[in-house]
Amino acid sequence: MSSASARGPFTLVEECAGVGDVHWRGRVFAGIAYEIARFQGMLPSGLPVPGVHRLEGKVSLDGVPERRELVGSVLTLRLEDGRSLNLTLVADDGSVLAEGHGPSRCTCC
Repeated sequence: MSSASARGPFTLVEECAGVGDVHWRGRVFAGIAYEIARFQGMLPSGLPVPGVHRLEGKVSLDGVPERRELVGSVLTLRLEDGRSLNLTLVADDGSVLAEGHGPSRCTCC
């Protein structure tokens, strides 16, 4: 699932798709389809900037009646492989985004 597609100062390093669970305010929405791309911050020399990343993609919230309430909220998406991602829902079409330092983010951003 790796790739070497450049996008500005970021390079696409992973794409994943599947069906997982979304956790929000103590609720769990199961069977949520997702497509997520992970970009790594890169120096002009081509070396990665440790911890600088961007996650973007979509989650299918068609069966979630509260999806408009979730916009602007941080959701936890549990992927099929067991990893969890904290993502902000940026639109009720299911667009998600996360930027920062490392997978669990630091307290500086």
